[in-house]
Amino acid sequence: MGSLRLPQQLEVIRGYFPELSTTQLNQFKHLEYLIRYWNQRINLISRQDIDHLFSHHVLHSMAIGKFIRFAPGTRVLDVGTGGGFPGIPLAILFPEVEFTLVDVVEKKIRVVDLSYRALGLRNVCTRRMPVEMLRERFDFAVTRAVADMNTLYSWTAPLINDGVPNDYPNGLIALKGGNLSAEIAGFRQQIYVFSLMDYYREAYFSDKVLVYLPCT
Repeated sequence: MGSLRLPQQLEVIRGYFPELSTTQLNQFKHLEYLIRYWNQRINLISRQDIDHLFSHHVLHSMAIGKFIRFAPGTRVLDVGTGGGFPGIPLAILFPEVEFTLVDVVEKKIRVVDLSYRALGLRNVCTRRMPVEMLRERFDFAVTRAVADMNTLYSWTAPLINDGVPNDYPNGLIALKGGNLSAEIAGFRQQIYVFSLMDYYREAYFSDKVLVYLPCT
């Protein structure tokens, strides 16, 4: 693995996740090509942000993998996946975990389908529908900059299983930014907020947080 030549930003990811195999590193490298290719045709992420793809999108998504190491067989729902974040980076990181990526935008789901198949990911499936119409059950829901916590909770709490196969009880994990005081003030349930600076050194993450809300 040490001889694999990687883009500088991907070397940063390997620094934070040294357990990544050569196959996984190559998948991340290919993911960059796919996102750049499709972003010229469909607005998956901000065009001004494309040169920061690894830090602002891939590494950001993988912060969930710093918080929890999903056990094999865990079922994870990605709510409002857009261009495949955080679902695809997490599916690369956790090849023995099942990911269902959901979005209402047909062209984005079509790109996600093409991308995960091109990456050889066998642990991903997609649904083009509003998340509140799902009738499946999951251990965790993950999301990134999609909706406020009350809305996310109302969407996902009915979909969360009661079983606890992981170190944390099943629930919702949301990647957020800015001041969340007002957004989480009304919750009766215990809610946990972690700064991403607990995991990363880059200044970009100084106002980014991970919010964990148990749903069982």
